[in-house]
Amino acid sequence: MAQDIVTRFAPSPTGFLHIGGARTALFNWLFSKHFGGKMLLRIEDTDRARSTQEAVDAILDGLTWLGLDWDGDPISQFARVDRHKEVVDQMLADGTAYRCYSTPEELDAMREKARAEGKPPRYDGTWRDKDASQAPAGVDPVIRIKAPQEGETVVDDMVQGRVVIPNKDLDDFVLMRSDGTPTYMLAVVVDDHDMGVTHIIRGVDHLTNAARQTLIFKALGWDVPAMAHIPLIHGPDGAKLSKRHGATGAETYRAMGYLPQAMRNYLARLGWSHGDEEIISLEDMIKWFGMDAVGQSAARFDFKKLENLNGHYMRATDDAELLDHWKIYLAHADNGEAVLSWMTTPANEQVALAALPGLKERAKTLVELTESASYLWRQRPLDTDEKAQKILDDDARAILGDLHGVLSGISDWVAEPLETAVKAYAEQKELKLGKVAQPLRAALTGRGTSPGIYDVLIALGREESLARIKDQAA
Repeated sequence: MAQDIVTRFAPSPTGFLHIGGARTALFNWLFSKHFGGKMLLRIEDTDRARSTQEAVDAILDGLTWLGLDWDGDPISQFARVDRHKEVVDQMLADGTAYRCYSTPEELDAMREKARAEGKPPRYDGTWRDKDASQAPAGVDPVIRIKAPQEGETVVDDMVQGRVVIPNKDLDDFVLMRSDGTPTYMLAVVVDDHDMGVTHIIRGVDHLTNAARQTLIFKALGWDVPAMAHIPLIHGPDGAKLSKRHGATGAETYRAMGYLPQAMRNYLARLGWSHGDEEIISLEDMIKWFGMDAVGQSAARFDFKKLENLNGHYMRATDDAELLDHWKIYLAHADNGEAVLSWMTTPANEQVALAALPGLKERAKTLVELTESASYLWRQRPLDTDEKAQKILDDDARAILGDLHGVLSGISDWVAEPLETAVKAYAEQKELKLGKVAQPLRAALTGRGTSPGIYDVLIALGREESLARIKDQAA
């Protein structure tokens, strides 16, 4: 395949970046990257009543978070209205479109008549061959395509296969409304042609548009781009993914503590596969991706699988890079500002970085990681949870008093001497290691569970660790 591949992602700015849209953007991005081509971004903002700059910003933000860059500047469909009108004028001049003066009442009557006859409610072509001199006064016309009435329109879809639609089922649909604004059907075709789009990759819910858009391409004598209509994403219950399933926007997943690389991997596997590979690097995704491996069946979103995959990526990510992702999460998380503020000082950032090796082994999301790390920024004297309170009985406090003396003698505050000292104390007192580690954990973190005890000691540092132990010692 030639290397002048051009795909496009064309969201409507009426809300957040839906996770289905994010998967569509990813497939376009991977396909273009695989062939060394380009992915363009078009904002389909012709619906002025519902389009907002806030939604545009949310879409750009979501794509940026996922690491899906686009070539050139985003293109506004609304800004191209004059070009859409120019194309309609050309079609009128060529005789491939015509003015229709049917009133709303007449159109309603046509639909009712068709229903009564058991036919689909379509426009009946009243103005298809009439002369404009017959136009009634005071009616602003719509512009309709003069669609072929015989034969068939074929869409050779890269995913769905050969789709054949009898032309008699495609009526003379509207290209331009009576107020002079283009319809979605026309604007998409003109923009795709002018942008040099070679491959249209979108959801299968757009398959019904494919035949009509093909008619417009052919009426204009333009090459029809290759098309691939990918399966929808369903929720765990098999119904189309919606708000009732929980998170539907990309920004929600960020706030839920997922990493962008985990989201990319998971979304790529929703509808596309490469053998039995589950964990796929970005480099391999680009290398392996192709529409021939995209299935036709709807993909089910499995939150547990995503969580497990995210846990893998958290463990595999370099600590410094994970710290950057952690900061991004905190900037968008509820109550994350206080933690982010604590982390802004160089000393505290180093504390957080030192704690990450232990923290990331036990957390599947950045939410869990933040909860596990909360001992780092808690102020003395620590509040203790119910489990920690039960651990810190008189015997435990006595052990902590001993440990304070033992650990005070250690100047090289690293894992090996700390572990050696704690184990030696446990052997001397003929105690199981857990009987020593549990009080130490409760004193240092205020919680009954935490990362590894030596990780906690190192992350807190000598001075803070000893102070917390002394607070709880008998």
